[in-house]
Amino acid sequence: MKIMPYTTAEAKKFDAAAVKGVTGRVVIGREDGASNFCMRVFELDKDGFTPRHSHDWEHEIFFHAGDGEVWCNGQWKPVFAGHIAFIPGGEEHQIRNAGDAKLVFACLIPKGPPEL
Repeated sequence: MKIMPYTTAEAKKFDAAAVKGVTGRVVIGREDGASNFCMRVFELDKDGFTPRHSHDWEHEIFFHAGDGEVWCNGQWKPVFAGHIAFIPGGEEHQIRNAGDAKLVFACLIPKGPPEL
């Protein structure tokens, strides 16, 4: 069993042309003995965004704090703390911070893909 504040997991910062102001953490993964899923927590700084991309696996996302938008079917959809998003495999998606505070969300992926 593992119980801890997510902020104690190792943080990896992403900043490049396609991604801005993103901090990601694997909070539950292979190293913990998780055999089916990986849970990651992301923080997007003000004006931060993930890369627009697609892949074969699905995402389940829970938005914990902040205001954001998800690229979905060719348009931006607003999300707020308490919202969820299901992104099927093969669907183009992107997440961006649309507020002044950090956008924080937990993201589940199946085993197999890179954890972060």
